[in-house]
Amino acid sequence: MARIVGVDLPKEKRGVIGLTYIYGIGRSAAASILKKAGVDENIKVKDWTDDHLNEIRTVINKEFKVEGELRSETQMNIKRLMDIGCYRGVRHRIGLPVRGQSTKNNARTRKGKKKTVANKKKATK
Repeated sequence: MARIVGVDLPKEKRGVIGLTYIYGIGRSAAASILKKAGVDENIKVKDWTDDHLNEIRTVINKEFKVEGELRSETQMNIKRLMDIGCYRGVRHRIGLPVRGQSTKNNARTRKGKKKTVANKKKATK
């Protein structure tokens, strides 16, 4: 089984798809990694040799920030926004959409499960 930066890659997938299981590597980055390492994109992960794996590891370690390091950097960026109190930081803090989306009807992913507010009863005369 191929293990790169602490992630087990699926054996039955093509190399370019298998690399996308690593946080911080998408399709285009995976293609460029395999090109620099000199590995064909269409070879399945189970058919990679130890030399291929070592080349891929060196390319990733040299040129990409992935997994834990990338996650911690992202969290630090969000924390910095919250600390300086900018608009985006405030939106992160109160759990609302950050990038200008409407919140009147949608935004359930950020706002969480719906909290129903009861109607006020009309006063009778």
